[in-house]
Amino acid sequence: MTTTLRRADARRIALAAQGFARARPEMVGTRQITGALHRMRILQIDSVNVFARSHYMPLFARLGAYDTGLLDKLAFSRRPTWVESWAHVASLVSVDDWPLLQFRRDAMRAKYGDDEWARANRPLLDWLRDELAARGPLRPADIDHDARSGSRGSWWGWDDVKNGLERLWLSGDVAIAGRRGFERRYGLASDVLPAAALQTSVPRVAAIAELVRRAAVAYGVATAADLADYWRIRDRPVVLAAIRDLVDTGELLPVEVEGWLVAGRPAKAWLHRDAARPRKLDVAAILTPFDPMVWFRDRAERLFDFDYRIEIYTPAPQRRFGYYSLPVVVGDDVVGRLDLKADRANSTLRVQSAWWEQGAPPDAADRVAEELRTAARWQGLERVTVSRWGDAVDAIAGALRAERHDHPDDRANVNAPPPVRGGA
Repeated sequence: MTTTLRRADARRIALAAQGFARARPEMVGTRQITGALHRMRILQIDSVNVFARSHYMPLFARLGAYDTGLLDKLAFSRRPTWVESWAHVASLVSVDDWPLLQFRRDAMRAKYGDDEWARANRPLLDWLRDELAARGPLRPADIDHDARSGSRGSWWGWDDVKNGLERLWLSGDVAIAGRRGFERRYGLASDVLPAAALQTSVPRVAAIAELVRRAAVAYGVATAADLADYWRIRDRPVVLAAIRDLVDTGELLPVEVEGWLVAGRPAKAWLHRDAARPRKLDVAAILTPFDPMVWFRDRAERLFDFDYRIEIYTPAPQRRFGYYSLPVVVGDDVVGRLDLKADRANSTLRVQSAWWEQGAPPDAADRVAEELRTAARWQGLERVTVSRWGDAVDAIAGALRAERHDHPDDRANVNAPPPVRGGA
């Protein structure tokens, strides 16, 4: 029998599965960080640093202000317990999960290991392995080779050394042994990862089945597309077979969610048997665009009726909400979006724009204001100022009793219409 869930129920289940049903701890240490990481299983990495690096923000959303150095020790040390891998694109995953992604590294090796560039640069790839074996983990800037002053490679404009290191990382010959700032240090996988992670072999189909199972736990309720996207798995037949097996064992329960439609018909979805089903949630959180709650835009729209796009690459006069707007959750719903900038030279968190979604509750401005104060403290900033761009800025500035500032995009976007949403 298929259970029917209201959309609000699905939202609460999804938020709880991601750790938002838990009260933020008074003190955040390694144990709390590790617990949150294991619930998510993955942190996507992104280079944009207007407010904070993306991989730091999901932990802030769930735990509140914390020492990012604790995550750095887990992920960016010479012997990390969380390591960079191509998972949901470039991401941090547990070292214990390294074997589950071997099928992806094998696919990368097949794609890039014998293409035209690899054949032309075989001596360079061999030399890079030898250099890392002799000297240990290195940044590209630490490597002196004729290729650094020669022709530039075709990948992202990187030179041949960087290109070669990235290929070796994607194929698993190399692992990331920390970063300086945001620059990677590359080391032989055998010098970075424990032998158990390197010697454990998981067949491709079994690995995908386990990743689907973990995605089902992390999402609580999901469609097949949701479960595949969590780890960016493109093999739909294998994903569907994994779902069938989980249904047969009783771990997944078929459900229909109000408003989740495909071609006008109820979308097939599944509820994890252990998923918490809270009747009420009292969340206040600022999300990164790459938080698992919203990184799959189709799912964000189904859960929250939230149409979300990042406007980094949109010309300023055409931006509707701001350069890097961040979704804001209050209660159990996305109630708005904020474009934040950390002005470190002036120790100021600047709210560059702020917008409400339809149906924002009466206390939304106060809740957002308190979260902004916490965000400023987390980033070591002394004050918050608010621009005049957006239909939420006056209410938020009033709740903060904040100074106002002008933003270059104000005049171009002052008449931008608010988002249109349907029912909950």
